[in-house]
Formats: sequence, structure tokens, C-alpha cells
Amino acid sequence: MEKINIAVDGFSSCGKSTIAKGLAKELGYTYIDSGAMYRAVALLAYRNGWMTDAEINEARLQKHIPEIEISFETNSEGQQETYLNGENVEKEIRSLEIGNGASRVSTLGFVRRELVRQQQAMGKKKGVVMDGRDIGTVVFPDAEFKIFLTATPEVRAQRRFDELQAKGNPVSYEETLANVRERDERDTTRTESPLRKAADAIELDNSHISINEQLQWAIDMFNKITKQK
Repeated sequence: MEKINIAVDGFSSCGKSTIAKGLAKELGYTYIDSGAMYRAVALLAYRNGWMTDAEINEARLQKHIPEIEISFETNSEGQQETYLNGENVEKEIRSLEIGNGASRVSTLGFVRRELVRQQQAMGKKKGVVMDGRDIGTVVFPDAEFKIFLTATPEVRAQRRFDELQAKGNPVSYEETLANVRERDERDTTRTESPLRKAADAIELDNSHISINEQLQWAIDMFNKITKQK
């Protein structure tokens, strides 16, 4: 069967990566976490002092953005890990601080243009499942299968809180909920590639359905779409 590209977009903490990873594994496709790429940029900006909690030195970041190379490798346990200029940064980029930083740098046009360029190159040969905020609208506007995930802010905050607690990150539920709402506002109102549902995307509210149910739904939709091709 001829391979296609699959775009999975949606709000933060909607389980985009969980569905995208599961779908890629089921289909034998390559999974790409576009959000991890923005997190990697944020990490580098924090490390070098180009970004603080108060501001971003856009001139310095723009000067160095062409030097940033982000790649993904699978570890011995079959888990995908993010590499920034050859360094494994998977653990560092998963903090709440870096997640918020990623949302901030994603508003910058020069950052988005460079990462979109890298993402589009990854999908040239098809057979890619990529998740993010603008995959179906900007990165792969011609993707044959587009999913848009949503859930209530409270449900998403609880999921994120549980994940952070499991990783040993000291954060409260209230702080996590505030962060979710802040990111929603930033993601949907930014000038450069705001979060929105593509006209041809299929929406799924996963507030009250299990991961297995979501994955089965996605597989059923994939089979339906590919049979029509």
C-alpha cells in the first residue's frame, strides 16, 4: 500500500503524541514530535541566555537558529528521544518551564520557518505521523489524513499534572491548569501559524475516552481514508 502523511494537531496535553506514536507503530510509519523541536529551541535559548522568564533576545536567537539541528533516535527500549546538535536532551525538554518556553519561541516567525523547513524535509518520502499545532495547516497542508484533538482544560491539566508528578517535577495542579490556559491563549492568538483546525481535519474530543479507544478510532479512520484513495 502506498504510504501517506498523517497530521495530528490539537491543544496542549491532548495526548497528541500518544495517539501519533501508537498510530505510527501500528502502521510501521515514522513518528515525529514537532513539539519536541520547539522545546529543544527553548532549551538552547535558556542555556545561552537568549531567553529568560521575562524576555527573549530575538536578535541573538535569530542569529543562531540556522545552526540548530534537531533529530530523533530510538533507544534500546524502543522509545524515541530528541537530540539537539547531537546531544540527547529528551529528559531536559520535558519540564513545565521548557514547555512554556517552547510556546513562547513558537510565536517567532523565524523560528517557525526554520523548524517547518526541517519538518517538511522529514516528510518528503511520506510514511510520517507528525503531531503539533500547525501540521495540517502549514507543515503538511496536503496530508491525506488529518486529526484534530481536543479536550477540556481541566482534563488536560490533570493529565499533564499526573505526567509531571510521575517524572518527579514539583508542580501543583493549579499551576498546571493556569499553564494550560495560558498556552491555549498564546497558541490560538499568535500571529504566526496560530493553532486552528484544518478544514479537512477530523476532530476528536478525547476528554472521556481511553487511549485504546482513541487509537482504534484513528486506525478505523485511516483504513476508511486509504480505501477511498
